[in-house]
Amino acid sequence: MADFSRVTCLTIVAESVISERLLEAISACGARGWTTSMAEGHGPSGHGVSGIEGGNVRLETLVSEEVATRIWEVLERDYFPHYAVSAWEYDVKVARLARYSDDSKS
Repeated sequence: MADFSRVTCLTIVAESVISERLLEAISACGARGWTTSMAEGHGPSGHGVSGIEGGNVRLETLVSEEVATRIWEVLERDYFPHYAVSAWEYDVKVARLARYSDDSKS
């Protein structure tokens, strides 16, 4: 049976026009990989968030708690005040922990 560890899954939904900048930022924070997909939805403003020019991207990354904290700091400073960005996190159980972050702890 595989050896499992806990990591943080951080999900970010943002305007697709900033997706490359956002990926560079999370990489600089220590994320080693991610999955992206196009996203549609309905936001708290009552408007469909998919109506933004270029649509939205959903980005998910599995990282250590330390890396997640660094990403949250960048989101709060550089993205939340200026762009339509939502984010949330939750703990997940993964195999092969070393794949997810340089500073992951076993």
